[in-house]
Amino acid sequence: MSVGIVVVSHSRALAEGAVDLATQMVTTTQPRLAVAAGTADGGLGTDAMAIQAAIEQVDEGDGVLVMVDLGSAVMSAEMALEFCDPDLAERVVVSSAPLVEGLVAAVVRAAQDAPLATVVRDAEQALDAKKKHLDRVLTRQN
Repeated sequence: MSVGIVVVSHSRALAEGAVDLATQMVTTTQPRLAVAAGTADGGLGTDAMAIQAAIEQVDEGDGVLVMVDLGSAVMSAEMALEFCDPDLAERVVVSSAPLVEGLVAAVVRAAQDAPLATVVRDAEQALDAKKKHLDRVLTRQN
């Protein structure tokens, strides 16, 4: 078993592109991933019921990391947790990590069978190296 990951985005294309990029970083067994993105008619938006279904799809008991893109995706993910079985909801973390960088880090760590806390930590620290580098560049330019 390993941590499952759900990608919640207003755009199905964005979510699928991020998943495609992240899964190419892993040459071993892929973690369980699901996309809950866009509306049923192909438009932009999020759906709490689709997010709930995705969480249930990837859960095998080790926890689920939910990666979100924008504000209302957070609200939809939180609402989805209200619809989940309480035992499952306790094993779910909705992360503030950046969607692309965080997803790549999470997929890599989940593929290594890391525990949920480690997968979450790595996802949420995914921008640190880029930020440090670009902050140094900005400092040199001033």
